[in-house]
Amino acid sequence: MTTVNTSNAKAGAISMLIAMAVIGTIDNFISVLAGEIGMWQFQALRSVIALPILAALAYVGFGTLKAKSFKWVFIRNLVMSIAILFYFSALAFLPISAALAGLLTSPIWVVLITALFRGVSVGPIRYVAVSIGFAGTLLVLDFSWADMSFASILPLCSGLIYAIAAIITRDYCADESPISMLAMTNAINLTMGCIMLGVLAVIDPVVPAGNDGFLVRGWVWPMETAWPWVVLQSIGSLIGVGFIIRAYQIAEASYVAIFEYSIFVFGLTAAFLLVGDVPDMMQLIGIGLIVFAGGLIAFRLS
Repeated sequence: MTTVNTSNAKAGAISMLIAMAVIGTIDNFISVLAGEIGMWQFQALRSVIALPILAALAYVGFGTLKAKSFKWVFIRNLVMSIAILFYFSALAFLPISAALAGLLTSPIWVVLITALFRGVSVGPIRYVAVSIGFAGTLLVLDFSWADMSFASILPLCSGLIYAIAAIITRDYCADESPISMLAMTNAINLTMGCIMLGVLAVIDPVVPAGNDGFLVRGWVWPMETAWPWVVLQSIGSLIGVGFIIRAYQIAEASYVAIFEYSIFVFGLTAAFLLVGDVPDMMQLIGIGLIVFAGGLIAFRLS
């Protein structure tokens, strides 16, 4: 087993905990703004805010906007952007516990993809972890084949696509500047947002009221009540992702990955304080199973 440097491990753990505290808190506000503006306007506006900040960080020496491999940085961040679209969509329709449960199945999907499509032996313990993790996810989502809906599969899709992005990151983008990665993600989000806003303006669909209209709502103006949450999401995401990148840069990946599951604690605590949302006992058991499965996978990779 790999020996973890104590000082680096502590700094990495703190960085990851800060990241999860920020992201777990701000993601609760997606459901708030989803009732006023649409997904595509949200993506475009938060990228308009983020890109100048990233350019300024690159200018003062915190990284470079230029990718070493444009092709793989583009592919990775296109896949990541799609994963986050599914995740944000889940946040608009489901409790944050369900959205997080789906996204954090990504280590489980990584194991399955590695075994089924990359010809790598993963061992029986990780297969057991996969089974436990999926069982926990089904409990959190209260999943039923008979009652399966579009909203119910969004979290699982986010976890699967996020896992694909993680594999691409590890194999082809490990040496890329975090600034270039974040800039590409936001450039893609801005482009996708503008294209979809144009499409929606042409087809002019019937938009359901409230959060149900999140995916098909076009440009909304003015948007005074949504602006603070868009700005909060944009800046908070940069801070959170920055600390995630720092954590993986200074400490062993399999060690700091365990602390990603603290987002359940921060996210659910914020949900309780903000809207009084409390998971039921079966969901809490499911979350426990997902955390255990992720920890077991990380342990076997260390």
